[in-house]
Amino acid sequence: MSSTTESAQYKKMTETPVSGLILSLAFPTIISMMVTNLYNTADTWFVSRIGTSASGAVSIVFSLMAVYQAIGFMFGHGAGSNISRKLGARQDQEAKVCASTSFFLSIAVSTVVSIFGLIFMNPLLRYLGSTETILPYARQYVFWILISGPFLSVSCVLNNILRYEGHASYAMVGLMTGGLLNIAGDPVFMFLVGLGVSGAGLSTALSQVVSFLILLSMFRRRDVVSEFHISKVSRNGLIIGSIIATGMPSLVRQTLNSLTTIILNHQAAPYGDAAIAAMGIVAKVTMFIAAIAIGIGQGFQPVSSFNFGAGKYDRVRQGFRFSFLMGTVILSVVAVFCAIFAGSIISWFRSDPDVVAIGSVALRWESVSCLFMSYSIVAGMLFQSTGTSGRATFLSALRAGILFIPLILILPHFLGITGIEIAQPIADVLSAIISIPITESFLRHMG
Repeated sequence: MSSTTESAQYKKMTETPVSGLILSLAFPTIISMMVTNLYNTADTWFVSRIGTSASGAVSIVFSLMAVYQAIGFMFGHGAGSNISRKLGARQDQEAKVCASTSFFLSIAVSTVVSIFGLIFMNPLLRYLGSTETILPYARQYVFWILISGPFLSVSCVLNNILRYEGHASYAMVGLMTGGLLNIAGDPVFMFLVGLGVSGAGLSTALSQVVSFLILLSMFRRRDVVSEFHISKVSRNGLIIGSIIATGMPSLVRQTLNSLTTIILNHQAAPYGDAAIAAMGIVAKVTMFIAAIAIGIGQGFQPVSSFNFGAGKYDRVRQGFRFSFLMGTVILSVVAVFCAIFAGSIISWFRSDPDVVAIGSVALRWESVSCLFMSYSIVAGMLFQSTGTSGRATFLSALRAGILFIPLILILPHFLGITGIEIAQPIADVLSAIISIPITESFLRHMG
């Protein structure tokens, strides 16, 4: 990057009105996240044409994909937050070291996961909650996910570094291209070629490889600072520790998402494959909704990191208020729509009456929790973007672990299937309530 381009980027991130800057960064992020969730949802929709057990297989393997995302988000957010703050402090060379270190570490860790997954495939799938009727379909699907997993992890790193540098539109191109390719590839490989569930996995794998290649090509542009050279990988424990500590909230959040999906599948199993399929569909729809709040929060993150590094704390406060209020308004509209048309939404994926009955109730409860989702999501991103990893990790663990796990283990004993349907919404509401005093105190004393 030339000094003129660098100065222009610095001025843009520290002087552009906060609301407009966040919107310009959030819009491509929301689009790319929704497309990403759409192609995950597409797998569920196309596979559900085969049967309920096949649909359950996608829900089972989804928790493994969350592991790869956890690795990518840990190194991606960890590097991205450090890079953005260092760019705000005019420390370009240190930013490049963070980028290279996180890139190569994510490759190494995700490859180890794939090797172990391929060796211990059957025990892994049973651990993830697969029943004997789901297992044959899960094996077909998970093979391709294990092959392409490292590409998914590294793509998460590349995506987040681009976002934190303020180039959300570049990240959008890579993610959208892969997502649209998967949506088009599912029917081709599944039905035209005749590969069935294995075809859905192959389509997902190819889309992740294409996304990786496109995202990597974006780093050849002149206005992107970060570079990836093995010679720049740091052996300094403080630098590696800072990347991991800053990215830890993402690792905790994604790992707990995977763990809770496993627990949810086990808790739903006594109610049959329909319950597993229904809750898996609801999880996909909820993620699609949450993508709006997450996208807004991710538009806020580079603004927060850059200005925190530059010492412009009022802009960080303004950005937080704007982001969570805008997210709350949009999610409220979406929540009303989902509550009214819950049955139709579930039946669009799977018309099995049992799946629709369980899924529609769960989706209506999730719609209520969407009203509280924006604050806790943006609060977690505030702490992570400013390097306040302890509080960020705690808030990340609240929704998916500290609150949800006891609820999903206890409530079904007293409420049956209803306990499974309401556990996550209750955890969402409590998480937002707990995050308010922690966040407001930080904003008052920041700087």
